[in-house]
Amino acid sequence: MLRRVFGILRPCRHTLPGGLKADWTGHLCGLCLALRDEHGQLARTVTNYDGLVVSVLVDAQTPAEPRRRRAGPCPLRGFRTAGVATGEGARLAAAVSLVLASAKLADHAADGDGAMSRRPVAAAAQALSRRWAGQARSGSAALGFDAGVLLDAVARQPAAELSAGSGVAGLLAATEPTETATAAAFAHTAVLAGRPGNVAPLAEAGRLFGRLAHLLDAVADRRADDVAGAWNPLTATGTDLVTARRLADDATLGVRLALADVDWERPRLAHRLLVHELERAVGHAFAHAGGPGKTDPETDPEKVDLTKHRDPAGDTAGGRFGNRRGLLGGCAAAIGLCCTCQLCCADEFPGPWSGQRRQGLCANNDCGFCDGCTDCCDCCDGCDCCDCNC
Repeated sequence: MLRRVFGILRPCRHTLPGGLKADWTGHLCGLCLALRDEHGQLARTVTNYDGLVVSVLVDAQTPAEPRRRRAGPCPLRGFRTAGVATGEGARLAAAVSLVLASAKLADHAADGDGAMSRRPVAAAAQALSRRWAGQARSGSAALGFDAGVLLDAVARQPAAELSAGSGVAGLLAATEPTETATAAAFAHTAVLAGRPGNVAPLAEAGRLFGRLAHLLDAVADRRADDVAGAWNPLTATGTDLVTARRLADDATLGVRLALADVDWERPRLAHRLLVHELERAVGHAFAHAGGPGKTDPETDPEKVDLTKHRDPAGDTAGGRFGNRRGLLGGCAAAIGLCCTCQLCCADEFPGPWSGQRRQGLCANNDCGFCDGCTDCCDCCDGCDCCDCNC
């Protein structure tokens, strides 16, 4: 449901053991608030899971204790308060997210996607894209980071796509601008943390992360792009899913090896996101694309049978959902449950129409994102089922 909006990394409470879930939420909310404070309310719409990795990396390398402030209740946290990340890491993540959102908006406007096929809408989108790019440049300058590297990569992307040849070489030529941009952002986290020795390994990790982000996006969009006749890196370069999967696996291994050379202070969350969650994202992307990997109808988020989560007592004589709320009231309640993430993340929630207790989609690892992880892959809590060192 949220994976296309928020990026390739989408952990849930089952895959973030111990206090990592609260820490991750703190970075996500810190990014959202940094976008609001630095760039205005509209900029909060570009909050994404991948962008907060920049904030996580700064905290993971900084010797001093991470800076946090108490944020008020928010619908996306179930109207709970939280300690959120502040400081240079969150501000850099905000600038990077704004650049990426600016590029995506400009790309959609240029392609005339959806509502942007209308000239006035496309013109407004282009204007907003330019505004966000300018704000990102000024915001990053205060942190000693040249957002021009990112903006230049964005500007080179169309030419890189048009000039890409065939095969793996052509595919890597198309992903190069994204690799360059993420490498620069990752490397600057070492500068902000005062760890110059980490610049090179983090630049390598960022380069490969950018390759994966571009590659997984191409895998996810391939079928739709082919139907619409839109440009897709895999189709344009004649790269099959087997080859793409090999490149993705090589990149995840490269990220893991690069992170092993980084001098950390508190690496657990960074390791969880950039090793375990990245490998999980690769597996899901290819499983859903019909490529190498495995999927199970019981754990596929596109095919989850919501009826298995419904309490039989909730079905009353009034119909499938009972008659305790009318159609409009039930729809309003469903929207509220969705906006507060209770449909997926709560152990139980009241049915929007019947009021009966329902089980959250992630309650029994049935969301398709967990793969039964709580019994095996919480290696950071002492499980010896893998060789990671969190």
